[in-house]
Amino acid sequence: MLTASAHKWGGPAGVGVLAVRKGTRWRSPYPQDERERRRVPGFENVPAIVAAAAALRATAEESAAENARLSALVDRVRTEVPRLVPDVEVVGDPVLRLPHIVTFSCLYVEGEALLTELDRAGFAVSSGSSCTASTLRPSHVLEAMGVLTHGNVRVSLPRGVSEGDVDRFLAALPDIVRRIRASLGVR
Repeated sequence: MLTASAHKWGGPAGVGVLAVRKGTRWRSPYPQDERERRRVPGFENVPAIVAAAAALRATAEESAAENARLSALVDRVRTEVPRLVPDVEVVGDPVLRLPHIVTFSCLYVEGEALLTELDRAGFAVSSGSSCTASTLRPSHVLEAMGVLTHGNVRVSLPRGVSEGDVDRFLAALPDIVRRIRASLGVR
C-alpha cells in the first residue's frame, strides 16, 4: 500500500492518494454499496484529482533542478551555521543526504526554547528527527548516529524557498542562540 497527500507536492489540500497492490487483502473502512461494485458510494472530486495529478507531474519535471538548488542552500546552512554560532555540530553526511534537510545541534540550548524563539522570528523548524516529531522521547535515529538528541534543530527547506529566506535565517540564528545561552548563564 502507498498513501500520499497532494499538498506535499503542491496539489490541493484534502486530496489523498491510496494505492493498493492487486492481490493485497484490504477492506475499506467506509460503508460499501453493492450498486457501486462494492466501492464506497459517492462522487470523486475530479477537478481536485486532476489538479493533484498536474501538480505531481510539474513537481516531478522540476525536481532535478529544484533539488540541486535546495542542496546548494543546505550546503550554505551547513557551512555557515557552525561559522556563525559557537559550539554547534551539524549532523549527518554532507553528501549522502536529502537535498532539502539539514539538522544541527546547539550545545547549552534546549531544542524547544530554540524552536520557540525561531518561530517568533518567523521560522518554522523542527527538533529531533521526523520519526519522533510527535513524541517527547529522544530521537532513536539521532541516538543511532551518535549525536546529541536534545537541543537540535531540523530545517526542512520547502520548494521555492529563496536565498533571501536562508540569509534571514542565518542572520537571525546567532543572536537567538546567544540570547538563550545568556538567559541560562552560558556565555
